[in-house]
Amino acid sequence: MKMLTLVRHAKSSWDDPELSDFNRPLNKRGKRDLPLMAARLLPMGIQPDLILSSGARRAITTAEQIALAQNYAVNNIIEVPELYHARVETLINLLQGQSDHYRHLMVVGHNPTLEMTGYYLTRESIPNFPTSGVMQIALSITSWEELAESCGTVERLDYPKLHQ
Repeated sequence: MKMLTLVRHAKSSWDDPELSDFNRPLNKRGKRDLPLMAARLLPMGIQPDLILSSGARRAITTAEQIALAQNYAVNNIIEVPELYHARVETLINLLQGQSDHYRHLMVVGHNPTLEMTGYYLTRESIPNFPTSGVMQIALSITSWEELAESCGTVERLDYPKLHQ
């Protein structure tokens, strides 16, 4: 059995109209929510063997904060340019190519890709996958190349507003 955790980046800022979407930093709410969410992951048993992240500033910042909370070496985060504006097929292909050495993968990225990937893998409708949201999926596979439609079950869905 494999585990996949999908994490939507923390809330980002639109304050600087000169910045490209790719370079937007976290806003005040994102900076507040992210450390709290990152701290909840270990007690929930979410401890990935590998973290893959979009290269967008808000996603990398989110991945780094999670890594720090888990004593995961920040320099071991794999930045995957294709995760920015990725299609579901792109993410599935990326995951299918991972080494079976990894039991639990984490992907830090963007909507709608993450929400649609969660639905593809579980057929469980997630009406809203908010920023700083975490979706843990148990996969009934023994090899990443077996990853396919409806092979998983949502084990956990967590996001900041559940704790306010």
